Amino acid sequence: MMKPKTFSAIALTLATIMLALPAKAADVTIASWGGAYTMSQQKAYADTWKGGKANFVNYNGGLGEIKTQVESGNIQWDIADVLPHEARVGCDEGLFEELPRDVFVKAPDGTPMDKDLFVEIPNKCVVPQIFWSYVPFYKEGTFDGNPGGKPKTIADFFNVKKFPGKRGIHTWANALIEMALMADGVANTDVYKVMSTKAGIDRAFAKLDTIKDHAVFWSSGAKPLELVTSGEVSMSLAYNGRIGSAMLSEGAKFVVNWDGQVLEEEWLVMLKGTKNKKKALEFMIHASAPEQQAGQAKYINYGPMRKSGLAHIKANEPWFHTGVNIMPHMPNAGGAMKNAVFANPEWWADNGDSVSERFKAWMGKS
Repeated sequence: MMKPKTFSAIALTLATIMLALPAKAADVTIASWGGAYTMSQQKAYADTWKGGKANFVNYNGGLGEIKTQVESGNIQWDIADVLPHEARVGCDEGLFEELPRDVFVKAPDGTPMDKDLFVEIPNKCVVPQIFWSYVPFYKEGTFDGNPGGKPKTIADFFNVKKFPGKRGIHTWANALIEMALMADGVANTDVYKVMSTKAGIDRAFAKLDTIKDHAVFWSSGAKPLELVTSGEVSMSLAYNGRIGSAMLSEGAKFVVNWDGQVLEEEWLVMLKGTKNKKKALEFMIHASAPEQQAGQAKYINYGPMRKSGLAHIKANEPWFHTGVNIMPHMPNAGGAMKNAVFANPEWWADNGDSVSERFKAWMGKS
């Protein structure tokens, strides 16, 4: 056993050495969604950040764990990547820090960050991430020789007579209601006005009825690619990033129909009460800057929320890390936006419960 005097001497020596060493930069922990998406954040944001070490952890979304951490005062995450509804509800409920708006990097032309977005900033708790979208797609060759040609519009997705085969659709109502109305002739600019009436919702479900007998439901993001690849369905809706990753990184032969796509927001927020507030803010300033927003698209085809981020990509093509052009795969650029809809989180917050209940019942009908 070590003698007390010897132990004390060693402890004092170690303490002296530790004091002489430079202090380690504070870590910041970010909760995100995992997979290729978090990998793109790691490469674009964490690997280029000089202010410290950023650690990403995976979570399944929602506000439950965030609320538990904030209310208990036991903050494990400094920052979270959240969906639009959570971004609004969490800020309203005081789960997120309100952030100073004048500290964020301006666009090259001097435009403040909050004015450099494709959508309005919902509150002072958020900083922009990306747009992702729900889009229809199919495998090359599926419609070769088809008398009706090849599908090009959202209406074609709902036309099983002209474009035969089963349809892959997800098990929740978001985006399907908007797409059904556009397929039924509603202009993309009028979708939410029509959705705000009972007749409009009835119209959407009547259009959904036209593919009910051909529907194959999925809930996992990887599933639609499996369904299309195997031929179990001739077309499916999917997350654009999943399709793009398969095409750009794995050489998958898919065709995306951007017509009628529904774009969703993604935001970063800071948990209320984090002890790493200063470092977390520094990281958020870095991650929301135009150059870093563009940098994420080197690894996944989600679109920067900042206009200057998208412009940076366009000016520096070929941008993707494999040396190919990424702009044709971006959901919020060029032709992809001709008949697109930005999802309205406020509408879904007000009406989502009733529509979702009706959709669940619709799925269960034989």
